[in-house]
Amino acid sequence: MKLPYLLLFLSAICLGQTQEYPKDYFRTPLDIPLYASGSFAELRGNHFHSGLDFKTLQKEGLPVYAAADGFVSRIKISEKGYGKAIYITHPNGFTTVYGHLKKFEEPLADFIEKRQYAQKSYEIEIFPGAGELPVKKGQLIAFSGNTGSSGGAHLHFEIRDTKTEETINPMFFGFDILMPDTKAPVINDLVAYAVGDSSVVNNSQRPIPVSLSLQPDGSYLASKVLAKGAIGFGINTYDLSDKNFNWNGIYKVETFLNGSKLFAYEFDRFAFDETRYINNFIDYSRYKTIDQTVQKLFYKKPYPFSLISRNNKNGQVVVLPDMVYNYRIEISDFHKNKRMINIPIQYSNAEPTIAKVEKKTPYFVKSKNDNNYTKDNISVFIPEGSFYDDFYLDFDVKDNVLFLHNETVPVHNNLTVTFDVTNISDVNREKSFIARMNGGGAEYFTTYKKGNLLSIRTKELGKFKIMTDTVAPKIYRPSFSEGSNLNNSDSISVRINDDLSGIKEYNGYLNGKWILMDYDFKTKSLTHYFSDAVYDEGENELKVVVSDKMGNSTIFETHFFKTKTYSPVEKTN
Repeated sequence: MKLPYLLLFLSAICLGQTQEYPKDYFRTPLDIPLYASGSFAELRGNHFHSGLDFKTLQKEGLPVYAAADGFVSRIKISEKGYGKAIYITHPNGFTTVYGHLKKFEEPLADFIEKRQYAQKSYEIEIFPGAGELPVKKGQLIAFSGNTGSSGGAHLHFEIRDTKTEETINPMFFGFDILMPDTKAPVINDLVAYAVGDSSVVNNSQRPIPVSLSLQPDGSYLASKVLAKGAIGFGINTYDLSDKNFNWNGIYKVETFLNGSKLFAYEFDRFAFDETRYINNFIDYSRYKTIDQTVQKLFYKKPYPFSLISRNNKNGQVVVLPDMVYNYRIEISDFHKNKRMINIPIQYSNAEPTIAKVEKKTPYFVKSKNDNNYTKDNISVFIPEGSFYDDFYLDFDVKDNVLFLHNETVPVHNNLTVTFDVTNISDVNREKSFIARMNGGGAEYFTTYKKGNLLSIRTKELGKFKIMTDTVAPKIYRPSFSEGSNLNNSDSISVRINDDLSGIKEYNGYLNGKWILMDYDFKTKSLTHYFSDAVYDEGENELKVVVSDKMGNSTIFETHFFKTKTYSPVEKTN
């Protein structure tokens, strides 16, 4: 046997085995009972959830502890995403991540604040060396919060492979013991699909729900499926756990045909560059049209997503004459609580009463080829691999507006949309960008300008047009009145907003010195904490400057009075 084939063989064996992980190496990052408001690999918009979301008693400010000895290897503070986040690298080859934090504990807090003042930026990303910020297991490192794109107060917690940066299900590391679960997953819906061009399932060539009846043993029995050709199934499901009413994601799915395993996946680990494959993993069109998330238990074309590529079959059932099939789905959570669906399938040569809907256009996209379309002053370049399947693309230009299909088709890689704006004056061109019209509003896209051409890269389909933004952002609702005495206040804040291109930059100054202002995009607020101790004794002049992405700026100026109660800490300006 040649070496490459031997390696492939060994890899295939390894994929079928669960790696052993240390069960008692990591401690809980919170000193409260653990309940998950989000599970590992849970299906989210355009991505799989990369860790566990721990509830924090519906409040912020709970102590967060280092899960094991190690050193802080990365600190990232961003307006969205994980907000304020800490990454700790451990000597056993794993890295833990703590996201949506409210604030940091010393010495981290001082280290981060000094860097923010040095860079004059709230948003920073730092990669400390191994000896700079060591931590011990159980050391207080931060306090839980609701920063970034969090939808509520909680702690996002991850365990990653330090070398590969793949994220791993924390349940493997003993967190399953801390989060008991005796409840089986719940099945909401079963959907059948006519996969082949001439396939029919229950008289339909379109996806069709299949009714289920609960059996005394807790399993479900589906109504008989009458079909011909290649068909597949999908499920809408969630998991519950003890003393927790959140609808979380499931862990494992297996399908069987006449007793033999057909298709399976389990959410154990994945790479971040794979996460967008969720759009092919689910029935994306159904998700966009009726807001129902259905996990497909088959695929049409192979795609390089590790969780499904472990199968040597595509999950489809080919229904032939004079044959009866027993198809079974087993859905499990991490604690091995299981729910089964039994589906009898029988051949039927009946013609479809619900026909496939396919609008044929002059623009047929072949997913494995580059595609380039131009009309009037607008062009669209579609590189190979941008779509998962071949399809007829709706492409049109009317009144300088690009109509690029609709949002029911997922895009995997960036498309390039280019407008020739020769007809727009130089003055307006500098304030112009390409926007996607989303409902009643305009969604800004970073627009690249070269001569008369404006271009964007997008993973969205829909309606695009040129927008011009000449209106400056708003600065409003300061937390104090001008000339106020703020001796009893620990912070000051203002609200900021921009109605079109969005906020690009914000800076605050006290008496001419740059000050750190935390930005919360959810509340549109900028907050400066007096604990930074950069204010002067007595009168202080505050200046806030906010710019949007088209360079329009607003300046807000006021003053207040405050008496110093402790010695100021010198900041780098």
